[in-house]
This record gives sequence, C-alpha cells and structure tokens, in this order.
Amino acid sequence: MIGVFHTGITVSDLEHAIPFYRDILGLELIIGPTEVFEGDDLSAALGVRGARVKLAIMKIGDSSLELHEYLSPKSEVDRAMPPNTLGFMHVAFRVENIEQKVRELEAKGIRFLSQVNVVHEGPLAGWKWIYLKDPDGITLELVEHNPLSEGQPF
Repeated sequence: MIGVFHTGITVSDLEHAIPFYRDILGLELIIGPTEVFEGDDLSAALGVRGARVKLAIMKIGDSSLELHEYLSPKSEVDRAMPPNTLGFMHVAFRVENIEQKVRELEAKGIRFLSQVNVVHEGPLAGWKWIYLKDPDGITLELVEHNPLSEGQPF
C-alpha cells in the first residue's frame, strides 16, 4: 500500500511562513524550525548543489506539511508558479464547513481568488472549493467534501 507521508513546500522565509500556517490556517507546528542541514551528501540527495536548508513540519490531519527554506542556493525565481506551469502542485485542506472557514480566514486578513465554487454535476458533484495564496504567493485550496454521503470513493 502507498500513502502520502508528507507534502513539502519551499518557502522564502520560515519565520514568515510558520505564523501563517500555524496562526492563520491553524496547523500545529510539530518540528522546527530546525538547524541548517548541509553537506555534499545532502546536496546529492536533493539534486541541489551547495544546498543549505532548514525546515519546519506542521501536522495536517494524519499527515504533515514540510516547509523548506533554502538558505543557499537562493531560488532563481522570485514568485510562485501559476497553476498552468508544468510541475505545479498545491495542497488542498479538507474543511467541514467551507463557508464558515472562509469567513474565519477573511477575518484574519486572507483574500481568496474567488467565491466558493460548487460542483453541481459529474463525478465531483457536491464538492465545494476555493483557492487562496500563502505569503509567498503559493496556491493553497480549501475543499469541503464528504465522500460517504455522496457515494464517492475519495
């Protein structure tokens, strides 16, 4: 069996990212920020020459979200990728009441890209979803979905 152990996101600054994910989104910080990891073995394992990185791990349901900050080499891009970019990925957070969660986050200053989207037909009928951005402009998603009540396998 294969399951998701964690999802990783590279951020520009852990000291800026941690309060967003912990205090705004409500995730629990379980590790970090760590000391700096570096060395030839790490660089080879990551495929990043001269890698110097520290991280923080946030609890997210039965999994975790790993936030990485590369102290070196610095990123060659200065903004997050748009959703149509090859390799783009995002994290979707399951919520029980998306409208309530949107109100809570808006009260904390979060701006969403749209109103809550509702899928009315097809295999995803009943899903509600909305995109937001983290402090680095990384796309995140909130999803309200109850597969048991809708007879869907996931």
